Amino acid sequence: MKRPTLEVVAARAGVSKSSVSRVINGETTVAPEIRDVVMRAVHELGYVPNGAARNLVTRRTDTLAVVVSDPPQGVVSDDPLFSAVVRAISRELEKAGKRLVLMLAESDQSRTRVVEYIAGGHVDGVLLVALHGTDSLPAALARQSLPVVSFNRTSAPDVPYVALDNAGGAALAVRHLLERGRRRIAAITGPLELYEARERLDGYRQTLRDTGRRSIVALGDFTRVSGAEAMRQLLEDDPGLDAVFASNDLMAIGALRTLQKAGRRVPEDVAVIGFDDIEAASYTSPALSSVRSPMADQATAAVHLLLSLIDGGPTDPVIMPNELVVREST
Repeated sequence: MKRPTLEVVAARAGVSKSSVSRVINGETTVAPEIRDVVMRAVHELGYVPNGAARNLVTRRTDTLAVVVSDPPQGVVSDDPLFSAVVRAISRELEKAGKRLVLMLAESDQSRTRVVEYIAGGHVDGVLLVALHGTDSLPAALARQSLPVVSFNRTSAPDVPYVALDNAGGAALAVRHLLERGRRRIAAITGPLELYEARERLDGYRQTLRDTGRRSIVALGDFTRVSGAEAMRQLLEDDPGLDAVFASNDLMAIGALRTLQKAGRRVPEDVAVIGFDDIEAASYTSPALSSVRSPMADQATAAVHLLLSLIDGGPTDPVIMPNELVVREST
């Protein structure tokens, strides 16, 4: 059968072709009764709007880009929470009737291609994920006069963001360790080019500083292997430490492995707490205490902020709260 046209819909509804066009394009000036008869005709005929023609009228593509700015080693895209973030974004965009284009920017060349694609008018807005402090991508995209929202803070002051309270979450973890009587608390930090790693380290240091205690820090890269190695270094440098705050759960899991190999009991000798509360945290031995990051809620809030920006709404940043999850490791 031939695909029904705009003219056929107008004839079935008993209205003009221009009235049907205004309804299809979502204009708010159409009377409710006209909208009802047009939509009834659309459903009866199985009419599907011509997307290209509609985009010319609305100047919208109904497509949003999710750009993951990640180093080649995949610090973020390999994180267990990454798939949950993408699913939450996809779910919210589907509710809003929008399509998703996922783009990975791992190098200067790929970042250039991302900017060229965005500048070509293929999307209505951009959601940036996993930025580090020196990333040029936020500023480059902001210059395209297109709505952009970051999944974390960025170096571009004009880019609104939805971020976790990373410093507050770290403080929550360290205060918990102090309340459990721990006095020599070390930290395993993530790669410091990432905002969340720096903020979590700042929260750890400030909390210890407020109680007159010194920081004991080893550098990791958000992987299990780096957590295990950092824990080994910490034990060599300060054998008397009695607690460890790891900036994410993967590093905390690696730290647990090193402590077990060294014959240190957890939590009797050394308490361990992580950050993110990934699913694996409740299955370690002992089960890992963690700071729960509402990543799915953060993704949902970022989509809502971007859709609001596209419609001319406010650009105020959003900070998501954290929750302490206490298990056997502390």
